[in-house]
Amino acid sequence: MQMYKLIVSDLDETLLGRDGQISQDNIEAIKAASKKGAKFVPNTGRSFTSVQVLLKKLGLFQESNEFVISYNGGAIVENKDNQILQTNEMTYEEGKGVFDITSRYPENDTHVYTVDKLYIYNPRKEDLAYLEPRHVKYEIMDTDDFSIFKHDKIMKVITMNPDQNVQHQVHDEVMAAFDNKLNASYSSGMYAEFNHLGTDKGTATLELAKSLGIKKDEILALGDNSNDLPMLRKVGMPVVVANGTNEAKDLAKYVTKNNYRTGVAEAIHKFVL
Repeated sequence: MQMYKLIVSDLDETLLGRDGQISQDNIEAIKAASKKGAKFVPNTGRSFTSVQVLLKKLGLFQESNEFVISYNGGAIVENKDNQILQTNEMTYEEGKGVFDITSRYPENDTHVYTVDKLYIYNPRKEDLAYLEPRHVKYEIMDTDDFSIFKHDKIMKVITMNPDQNVQHQVHDEVMAAFDNKLNASYSSGMYAEFNHLGTDKGTATLELAKSLGIKKDEILALGDNSNDLPMLRKVGMPVVVANGTNEAKDLAKYVTKNNYRTGVAEAIHKFVL
């Protein structure tokens, strides 16, 4: 049986429920895998700052040689002191170009992520309600002057609207403006996300694995949505939870019988424990 030394997992709708909470089954399976020697790494589109409460539940908070991959691969962070090991940010021109388009849609809000902060322009109530149980801290932008980020590292820019037709319309406009030279994906059924070309969860996973001396065949990845596809493509054992998209399931070697409530635990028991 293949020994999986690294488990990377998406968070929202993969490890966590729609309420942003993690089940006890998932917690216990992850702790058991860690005790056996497998390294568990959250691999999320969100900031590492929003993952700290989860890390405490998993016994990984402030631990040396334990990691979080954030911003769809835009940053690799060691949990001890939140030491940022690597970033792959957007250029200022990319961030501004995306923002200039998304901010023109009055029914959308836009997130701008710097290394350690989130700014939201034109916030929607349902978006803020989604972020609250996930311990996501943010500042409201009261200006559309993007030059306030001139001296920041811009990790990614995303736009939110629950209407998938609007998401696709904005996505297509942005990608056309950049001649498809950005990484673009969807998440949680309501976000269209934009990163620097070459920045994705899969590339960051392999970069972290290489630094740890772990081969790609020794990696198990869990996901559910479009921004997980590069991660699922690049590992030895791609697993998708039952509530995942058909596109994600097409890449999986195993689809769990259970959804985000216990799907991660199911996969860990099957392939690691």
